[in-house]
Amino acid sequence: MLNKGIPIIDLFAGPGGLAEGFSSLVDDNNQRYFNIKISIEKDSHARETLKLRSFVRQFPYRLLPDEYYQFLQRKITLDELYGFYPDEAKEANSEAWQAILGETSESEIDERIKNALNGAQDWVLIGGPPCQAYSMAGRSRVGGIAEDDHRVHLYKEYLRIIALHQPSVFVMENVKGLLSAEVNNEKIFPKILDDLEDPSSVFPDYISSKYRIRSLVVPEVKKHSDYLIKSEEYGIPQKRHRVILLGIRSDINEEPDFLIKKTKVDLKSIIGQIPMVRSGVYRQYINTDEIIMEDGTVKKKRNYKTIKDSFEVWEKLILNFRKDLGELLPKVVAVQSYPKNVGVEFKPYLGNTLSTGHSLYKWFIDEKIGGILHHVSRGHLTLDLKRYLFASSFTLKTNKFPRMEDYIKYGLQPDHDNVGSGKFNDRFRVQIPNEPATTVTSHISKDGHYFIHYDSVQCRSLTVREAARIQTFPDNYFFCGSRTQQFHQVGNAVPPYLAYQIAKIVYKLLVPNNRESEL
Repeated sequence: MLNKGIPIIDLFAGPGGLAEGFSSLVDDNNQRYFNIKISIEKDSHARETLKLRSFVRQFPYRLLPDEYYQFLQRKITLDELYGFYPDEAKEANSEAWQAILGETSESEIDERIKNALNGAQDWVLIGGPPCQAYSMAGRSRVGGIAEDDHRVHLYKEYLRIIALHQPSVFVMENVKGLLSAEVNNEKIFPKILDDLEDPSSVFPDYISSKYRIRSLVVPEVKKHSDYLIKSEEYGIPQKRHRVILLGIRSDINEEPDFLIKKTKVDLKSIIGQIPMVRSGVYRQYINTDEIIMEDGTVKKKRNYKTIKDSFEVWEKLILNFRKDLGELLPKVVAVQSYPKNVGVEFKPYLGNTLSTGHSLYKWFIDEKIGGILHHVSRGHLTLDLKRYLFASSFTLKTNKFPRMEDYIKYGLQPDHDNVGSGKFNDRFRVQIPNEPATTVTSHISKDGHYFIHYDSVQCRSLTVREAARIQTFPDNYFFCGSRTQQFHQVGNAVPPYLAYQIAKIVYKLLVPNNRESEL
């Protein structure tokens, strides 16, 4: 029987970033140290991704059946893949559970967890309650956090499971904004720490153990920001700053190690060798009508013309834009070097998409794939293409992305009444090649304006695979659903490679005789 490792329950699982990191910690025989027993997620598409990755975990690490690669290569369907391995598919279907914490009955959740743990005393709870209410952007939009916003208190669903089921260790992730978030002029974070240290104080009907809350980056917490992990300092090619709390049950006397800083990984090193694709183009802005409403307010209606995408149409647009932008653009680009296509969901490719000496080569690369997944460019408005071309060229020259005044200089400002207010200064953001990327968030599912590729020749936003590389998902990780849904999943995840490093710390806590091992 595979997967005899330490049990894990994963809440608010998303597409499985935390679970991927923990389940990637293996021994010399490719057997996993941790066993994901249940992943709970409310989104149906993320749940399908979780199910497929659970199916992958039914096999020894990186020793996957040929049929899995046939599925990745679009030679068989997902149902056909599951049909070849019905027992493994059944186990995966049981593990990946679509449920809504706070809505699904507590008794059903508790019964599922109890059965999955099967009496295990040492197990790990992982996950992060939805964080939109705590995010700085979300709070600036609504002017603060409303007390009745259910997302503020979803951590109590996580806390209730701690109080009743008492994991040996828990790992809880959330956004940086949690540190400064307030409800009724009172900071939330100290209260959350108090609750997590003594779950029975919130749920007195449960007789719970107490917990020590530790930082993963410093041995002794002196200020709340000591709980903040800056991912770029730990080998993640992204400036992702998140609060991650490590809770240790009081009967466990071991103290944890902390994350060891690594050399920073720049963006170009992980996506620069992925085959080039051009942007798509699907419509053109014509004009804006102003409609006077009954109450006297004016509503804008923007009019567009649909464009049928082709390389010829795209090339003509790009050449005209280059002419308009003149001296700003580098003149070293030959027309014949433009990529001809927008990519496909699976592209056979035998070349190297990452340098073999790269620190993350073994983490990303699975040579049996035989190609690249999810590397398809978006379609864009024609005017956005011009902005992308301008922005990527500006960044190449200055090593910083342009601000709104730079767009105004070239007549490329968005059609918004308050464009000069400062709110749109970073509306279009180029990813700088020689630095870690900026934070990939779920907003990437809406548009690519914050994630413009640095290469002006391709003139586009990032693809799902490039975003997944930034998030450190292995190349054989398949995301179910439409491209928008794939982007949403990638943006919502914890970077698996960061979770992998956390898993080492947790394992050494639970198996102290391995504290000096070369995990």
